Amino acid sequence: MPVTPTALQDRIHNRGTAYTLEERARLGITGRLPAAVETLDEQANRAYAQLEGQPDDLHRYIYLNEIHDRNEVLYFKLLADHLDELLPVVYDPTVGEAIEQWSTDYRDSRAVYLSIDRPGDVRASFESLGLGPGDVDLIVVSDAQEILGIGDWGVNGTDISIGKLAVYTAAAGIDPTRAIAVNLDVGTDNEHLLNSPLYLGNRHARVTGERYDAFIDLYLRTASELFPDALLHFEDFGPSNARRILVDNADTYRIFNDDMQGTGAIVMASVFSALKVTGGRWADQRLVVFGAGTAGTGMADQIHAAMVRDGATPEQATGNVWLVDVHGLVTDDMPDLPDYQQVYARAKAETAGWADGEIDLLTTIRQVKPTILIGTSTAHGAFTEDVVRALADGVERPILLPLSNPTSRIEVMPADAVAWSDGRALIATGIPADPVEHEGVSYEIGEANNALLYPGLGLGAIVAGARHVTDTMLLAAAEAVAGQVDVSRPGASLLPPVSDLRASSATVAVAVARAAEEDGVATTSHGNLVQAVHDAMWVPVYPTSDGKEER
Repeated sequence: MPVTPTALQDRIHNRGTAYTLEERARLGITGRLPAAVETLDEQANRAYAQLEGQPDDLHRYIYLNEIHDRNEVLYFKLLADHLDELLPVVYDPTVGEAIEQWSTDYRDSRAVYLSIDRPGDVRASFESLGLGPGDVDLIVVSDAQEILGIGDWGVNGTDISIGKLAVYTAAAGIDPTRAIAVNLDVGTDNEHLLNSPLYLGNRHARVTGERYDAFIDLYLRTASELFPDALLHFEDFGPSNARRILVDNADTYRIFNDDMQGTGAIVMASVFSALKVTGGRWADQRLVVFGAGTAGTGMADQIHAAMVRDGATPEQATGNVWLVDVHGLVTDDMPDLPDYQQVYARAKAETAGWADGEIDLLTTIRQVKPTILIGTSTAHGAFTEDVVRALADGVERPILLPLSNPTSRIEVMPADAVAWSDGRALIATGIPADPVEHEGVSYEIGEANNALLYPGLGLGAIVAGARHVTDTMLLAAAEAVAGQVDVSRPGASLLPPVSDLRASSATVAVAVARAAEEDGVATTSHGNLVQAVHDAMWVPVYPTSDGKEER
């Protein structure tokens, strides 16, 4: 009877052509590989050359997934060596294209699928992994209701969780064998998917209300019971669900929502850097957020926490935040305000005489004279020349953060923002941007990419065994990111590049673990946090036969 080449089918341990002749004989795969015995570097060089030969980013994404399916070490070696180049391939924006075709192109999956129609299967689904209570550090879960600006994609959104885990591993060394990707299949309101004969998810509308909340509660209870050390990362949930889940459960579980907390913290990092230029205090900032969904309001929450930390009362901090949405400035007389906007709604009497009817963004800026303007509206061109000039008229060095992406949705292009503010605006954007030349100064535009922050935050929380992710930990992460740039030079970027994310993530992780200890939520103490973080970072290498050295 032939020997099944299981060693070549085990993507976690497979080394392919790196197996020695002796290993091939011992594993029963003699003759199943070419004669050459390669190093991991040689394999990675060949794979990268093949990757470069792909016609576009979607094909690169598919090619990388094929490597991931057969050799996990080689996959992460490629990512680690070319992370700056491959980050937009394995995640945003290319993953959005892959998600739209996911059911059609389905081949294999590394995820756990939990169906709201079969809640009794939740525990068994996790137990099928064969992992014990101390074997899991991180679980990324999504119900795929709000995928990267492309909306509701049901079970197709599974690759969001898988892609997020890939970045965690490549950027911060989270051990991929100790991480789980989860899709919560609660149905979809995407008619294209429901009408597609190839769709692999539940064929019904999204479940909402009490039944949805009970399913989320079941997931949280089961995951935390089976894997008590795991950080539970929530990704791309719908606006109202995302905030409610976080607020209701943050004090009970190790829960983190990157769309709210991570995005808010990377904005904080931008502001930390900008305040080094302006010399201003957090407590004195005036913030206008244009696009007051959960992401924008989450940013407001983080800046609010920083104001309080700097000495403002909670009431004073709330009074320094103005939200502008599709219907204008959010005021307390508006009907059906979502709960996340209500806390920042301005008293209607306060705005008497500002305008007849809705109070638009330009009017708000002229009245408030904000020191910080954030855009999360996805309304391309919303920050017009009049808006930017009004912002610059109000303060000497305004902080301008047009964060919507992709380029077709950004509120203002960096070159226009620099010109219209006469080079005075301190700018970071939600898209990669080339330097802007203006009156002899080269302005580097920092990209407010969450990947600068959440991998290190997760690693720090894991190293500390943090019971919760606290505001102090988020602020520490933001400050650690900001600490990696020198803003003393005219035109300097507010944020570091993503080209050296592993070193950056290690710096963030140390700061986060230290903050967890100071906050009293750490369950593990370390004599040397820097060494502890270094030791915790998984490295994509093949061990030698004794398992002690690396090849």
